[in-house]
Amino acid sequence: MWPPAERPAVPRRTPLLLLLLLTNFLPSSGKETLRTTPVTPQFEKNMNYVDFIHLNILEKKVLNNSEVSVQYLCSKPCIVNLEAVASSEFRTGVPVYRRRWKDENSLYINRTRQVHLKFPSIMVYRDDYIIRNSIIVHSVILYAWISHKSVSSYNVEQNEDYQDAVAKNYTVLEAVPPFERPYKDHKVCLQWGADYLWMLQANKIPQCPHESDGVQILNFIYASSGEKTGIVKKFEQFENRELETVRQHQIDYPMFTVSVWLYLLQYCEKDLCGILYFIDPKEMYSTPAVFLNEEGYVHIQMHLMRGDDLAVKTSFSLPLKQWFRLDLSFKGGQIEVSSIGKNLKIHYHQSFNFREDLYYDDTAGYFVLGGSGYVKGIEAFFGPVKYYRLHVLETEQISNPLHDKETVEQIELYYERCMDIQEIVYEYRYLVRQGEKAPRNCYYENYYLELIHKYGEKSKCKAFVWGKELREKYHTLFKLLQEMDFTPPDESEDGRDTVVEVGRRIFEKVTKDLSSANGLSNVGSSVPLLVDSSCCGYHKASYFLAVIFETGLGVSVDRTKGLVYSLVGAQGDERLAVMNLGYKHYQGINNYPLDLELSYAYYSNIAIKTSLDQHTIKGEQAFVETIRLMDDELLKAQTKEDGDVFMWLKHEATRGNAAAQQRLAQMLFWGQQGVAKNPEAAIEWYAKGAIETEDPVLIYDYAIVLFKGQGVKKNTKLALELMKKAAAKGLPQAVNGLGWYYHNFKRDYRKAAEHWLVAEELGNPDASYNLGVLYLDGIYPGVPGRNQTVAARYFYKAAQGGHIEGTLRCSLYYITGNMEDFPRDPEKAVIWAKHIAERNGYLGHVIRKALNAYLELSWDEALLHYVLAAETGIEVSQSNLAHICEERPDLARKYLATDCVWRYYNFSVSQVNAPSFAYLKMGDFYYYGYQNQSKDLELSMRMYAQAALEGDSQGFFNLALVIEEGNSIPSYILDHLEIDQALHSSNTSLLQELYYRCWNSSNQESISPCSLALLYFYMRVFWNNILQSTLIYFVGTFLLSILVAFAVQYFQTFSAHNSPGTRSEPLLDEPSSSGNSSEDAAGLVQQDESTFSNNLAQQDSNPQNPLVTS
Repeated sequence: MWPPAERPAVPRRTPLLLLLLLTNFLPSSGKETLRTTPVTPQFEKNMNYVDFIHLNILEKKVLNNSEVSVQYLCSKPCIVNLEAVASSEFRTGVPVYRRRWKDENSLYINRTRQVHLKFPSIMVYRDDYIIRNSIIVHSVILYAWISHKSVSSYNVEQNEDYQDAVAKNYTVLEAVPPFERPYKDHKVCLQWGADYLWMLQANKIPQCPHESDGVQILNFIYASSGEKTGIVKKFEQFENRELETVRQHQIDYPMFTVSVWLYLLQYCEKDLCGILYFIDPKEMYSTPAVFLNEEGYVHIQMHLMRGDDLAVKTSFSLPLKQWFRLDLSFKGGQIEVSSIGKNLKIHYHQSFNFREDLYYDDTAGYFVLGGSGYVKGIEAFFGPVKYYRLHVLETEQISNPLHDKETVEQIELYYERCMDIQEIVYEYRYLVRQGEKAPRNCYYENYYLELIHKYGEKSKCKAFVWGKELREKYHTLFKLLQEMDFTPPDESEDGRDTVVEVGRRIFEKVTKDLSSANGLSNVGSSVPLLVDSSCCGYHKASYFLAVIFETGLGVSVDRTKGLVYSLVGAQGDERLAVMNLGYKHYQGINNYPLDLELSYAYYSNIAIKTSLDQHTIKGEQAFVETIRLMDDELLKAQTKEDGDVFMWLKHEATRGNAAAQQRLAQMLFWGQQGVAKNPEAAIEWYAKGAIETEDPVLIYDYAIVLFKGQGVKKNTKLALELMKKAAAKGLPQAVNGLGWYYHNFKRDYRKAAEHWLVAEELGNPDASYNLGVLYLDGIYPGVPGRNQTVAARYFYKAAQGGHIEGTLRCSLYYITGNMEDFPRDPEKAVIWAKHIAERNGYLGHVIRKALNAYLELSWDEALLHYVLAAETGIEVSQSNLAHICEERPDLARKYLATDCVWRYYNFSVSQVNAPSFAYLKMGDFYYYGYQNQSKDLELSMRMYAQAALEGDSQGFFNLALVIEEGNSIPSYILDHLEIDQALHSSNTSLLQELYYRCWNSSNQESISPCSLALLYFYMRVFWNNILQSTLIYFVGTFLLSILVAFAVQYFQTFSAHNSPGTRSEPLLDEPSSSGNSSEDAAGLVQQDESTFSNNLAQQDSNPQNPLVTS
């Protein structure tokens, strides 16, 4: 700010805009920069003199005590005025220097006067101990003018006007950057301490990072599937104060350019689909909002300064199935829209002009590419997206190239091939159907013909209408088509469904072959069939291809093809393909760039689907269970419908055991513990238990299926009676269910809120979420209007309890940063969305198939499905796959081109929820070296330390052994273990601490390596302190060994005598009757969900452990 003492009075002068225009037209360096505007006054007729004024400056910079030579001539008594006006980032047109003098004697004489300019110290000196805040000056204009006013009134304050002067002139002075200015000699004596502190930093010049208004919003291809999810970006204010000043000035006169590469697959099916748009803090569309309509035209919406909105539509449509660039530039009320091809030639161009002022503040809200909660995204591939925040650029000036040209071309070739395949399938099906129609009318008149049609060989198209070249190109497809039955189950089936159905049949044939013994040997020959299946729109095949090429499963590794099929599968909304891309961008692995916003776009898509899939009992879904192949107890608990555990549970359930009925119903309803999903059978057990045992959990579960009609006819009346009955027994979820009934069926929000408040006090997360919805919708009783802040707090509380929708809401708040209690944190948003996505039932089905194959010793099938699951980023499958590759190294070497053990244990330890044994494995690999991987002692210690932090005693033990072998542990690792710094310098103290923690983390009731190591350590310390003789040391060590052996024998005998007897019954011999076990989340994973919720705060503060690197 300007100092009050140096702030002179401001005269009336020309507007700032006019002054800036004048400065923009100054001649270039080297030419005369002084301009004189002579004004001829009304003199006597014979007078030849004209007033003038000139300014001559030797060094045209803003320097203190600069000398300026003022040359002038007055034809009348006059006052000469000199004034300097400065502009900074905060203020414009501020007078910083003024001087004037009168001249009434030297008329008609050319006079010259030397003037020393003096400016405020904050303009001409650097910051020092006294000048704390020097300012950045943008421009300084020195004005000079002559006025013929009364000289007698010279001492009276006047407002001389530059515009009305008889002669005037100006020159521009160059501002000096703050760090190029000299220090001021204040002529004061500082205290020694202050002077010394100042000298330490006097000559340090802070380096500001280079900042440009050009932002690369997207630098990698994004597959937009047309869902309500997209890439969310948020822009902050510029760090560069000059750029920030320009941005703020352009809020009411926007000047920006957006360039987007697109590969559009189809136009919007209904209404509008999002391309790119801005959402303000009030969750309303702002400038710009660009959409695609049903006819392929671009719909552009702007927000006006006066508060309302304005929209236009282009007269041209965007091209399909070819790469093009869409450029949009905004300049005030003018919009330019261009469609540009790969060759950078303009296809279409259109301009729109408005008299209205547009409003645009790109820091107040967030920017979206694709879909969001308000609009579906386009079905397309996004290429690079460039945004110029402050400039309007022509097409030739925009720098936004298509970088990965190979992938771009592969996508084009894929869809060209798929057009041929889809056309062949559709026409083949049409010809077969036409051939069947002719004899069909005779079937009912001839019984034998009807039997032949029903049981005989199906119709085939042998007379091909396709050319030889096409038949040879797609010979495998034609062969498969001849083997298929095209008799429609439904005559109304359209062509597109038929094509997808053909793709499904091809895929099932391939997966059956690959899952057989030594089936993975046929991967190479199966690739063309999978490509045909993918082209038919069955995108499970696309994900198979992506995994095959990325991991080298039976073929050579081809990263480009793997990426292309991942993108194709994700665009086709294949859940596993979407999760694969989300995981790769989250970790930044396999040549995928680390991009949290892009990762969130993929994960949030599947997270939303997970919530919907759980309410759909159809499809190939199974509950996602955390079952590790190293856990023998859990493996023993896996069963089937004819297994011992299932048969025992069925026997107990038939006898009326409520807990057995509850567990049996859960297993059948969700497909848990190896049992096939069977909702109808599950509902029978729910009904039996609700009626016979009066168990509140079974009553509640049966009421829910009656309310929703899941696998049974809806019966709201009976459902309500049962729900009230369960609530009367104090079941929290039943109390919540009553609130849900009053909300959805009766629209009685007061009663709904009453029940939800009670249920929330009982710890039900569903109730917390429902209360949040009331506040969000503005229908909470007695509270006028919406209250998003309170709603968000309830959602967060629900998320802490493992609620899916609550977690989704919170992840959205973290990615947008539009909620005051949720500062923007993309990594936290990804972690929360990933957690929900990994509970998807379709992923659970793949994991279950892998586990069943492993239990049946079907190694090829187990390897195939664990690879498919592991590449989605779910940790339990990654560590299980690494275990299989350790267990069967011959299998891994035969079929996988990548180092399976190293790759998937490394992936595992990069996860938030990695198990301790994975850290120990990687620690050993780094310590001893693994195959072609070099040793890394520091990394091994970091892995052991992380295992120790997870509560594994082996981690502490290994760290102690590292010290025993003469190595030292870095201090930052010890700090992370929270070991007192006073112990860092002493190996003895460190060993004592590590062995003690090792013993403390292990089972203290039995002999363990940690307890023996601790005992041996204390003995050594004692012996070294008491005895120094070498001979005595030898003898003492011998005796000590005997003593330790006796101690071990004694403790083993003691432990065997006091340890409880082991159970011989199967797992779940006595199922718990806990009320909470029948929530929508199953009992087997409740502990995992609780662990995630309880550790959310830790993950939020440090989601990626600093000790672990991929």
